[in-house]
Amino acid sequence: MAALARLKVPGGRDLVSEGRVQPPRIKDGIASLILDVTGLTAEMRATLERQIRAAAIGLPGVSDIRIAMTADKVSRTIIAVGSGKGGVGKSTVAANLAIALARAGHKVGLVDADIYGPSQPRIMGNDERPELADKQIIPVEAYGVKMLSIGQLVDAGTALAWRGPMVASALGQLMEGDWGDAELMIVDLPPGTGDIQMSLVQKYAPAGAVIVSTPQDLALIDATRAIDLFRKMNVRVFGLVENMAGYACPHCGEVSDPFGAGGAEAAAKVMDIPFLGRVPLTLSIRRSSDAGTPPAAGEGEEAEIFAAIAARLLDEVNRKRM
Repeated sequence: MAALARLKVPGGRDLVSEGRVQPPRIKDGIASLILDVTGLTAEMRATLERQIRAAAIGLPGVSDIRIAMTADKVSRTIIAVGSGKGGVGKSTVAANLAIALARAGHKVGLVDADIYGPSQPRIMGNDERPELADKQIIPVEAYGVKMLSIGQLVDAGTALAWRGPMVASALGQLMEGDWGDAELMIVDLPPGTGDIQMSLVQKYAPAGAVIVSTPQDLALIDATRAIDLFRKMNVRVFGLVENMAGYACPHCGEVSDPFGAGGAEAAAKVMDIPFLGRVPLTLSIRRSSDAGTPPAAGEGEEAEIFAAIAARLLDEVNRKRM
């Protein structure tokens, strides 16, 4: 136990003080112990196992060691981010929400479930290819968020000519990756109301959904369809986010509304769902998204906008739990 007390848990204290191990049983030179690996990734578990073997084998009376790993199942809250149509900035909102939630102190995972048009590797600035361990994909990290996207697993620009069953299988591989201690899962859905939305709801039971729309009437009509789908499948709609709301001229400062104004907030009232907030149409948000530096990861007004939306979302999530 003294040898085990010298081993540190990644991001924590030593194995013994954290209660990760109990005194092992030793018989015929074989030490048997139970290791609690709750919240640890497959890579962390493998590292600890190697360290334990190195520390224990060779101690007086120990010629071999057997390690049984056990873990409590981490309870995760899955939040789907959807839209009725493409081009409304859904992925940008999903990425910045995930970062804002992580900056608020939560353990966050981000799944890019837009199989045919994955954009999170670009937005999050990380196209690193994830590793595989124990038949699970290990998420990569960006801005304090664990993330997985099909865009990390195929070459850039490759067209995926996959039918429904293959798409559902890909979604399963991403959702069932080694998410470790992630407590909040943001799932960036493809636009519309298709196979992936149905598969996510039926198999993974999200706690609720966030719908993204521009103030434009056509976008709101499609957003209403997305809301209707979740309601019919008994998934609570946590709220509506109005994106591209108002454009401030960088030269004169005058604000114009190329997509209309206030449409999403008005629609939220009519449909009796929360309005989570609005994100302005700015060149800096577009540039930062293209550059892989989401504004929620920085400072200033745009970071505060996403932080406020994330706070309202958490209020809705906690209200559901009560």
